[in-house]
Amino acid sequence: MPAVIYQQPKSAMQSGKAKTDTWVLEFERSEALRPDPLMGWAGSGDTQAQVRLNFPTKDAAKAYAEKYGIPARVHQTPPKRLKLQAYADNFK
Repeated sequence: MPAVIYQQPKSAMQSGKAKTDTWVLEFERSEALRPDPLMGWAGSGDTQAQVRLNFPTKDAAKAYAEKYGIPARVHQTPPKRLKLQAYADNFK
């Protein structure tokens, strides 16, 4: 089952950089979600999609995937760009 390795992004409710230095290995879905006829919840029989492993570095995540024979692709994070502004620019 293929997996994706990516760096943890910060949540929309967060202004700091806490927990953004960890790398995550998640398995891709093998089957689509389907609604449960009784409750209406979305679910599937794919239990691997529930697995989420955290690693301190990208190399550690890649080494884990190679050790257990998991085909994994690394999703690179875009570079962070600072947008420097002066307070006076608000009044132009």
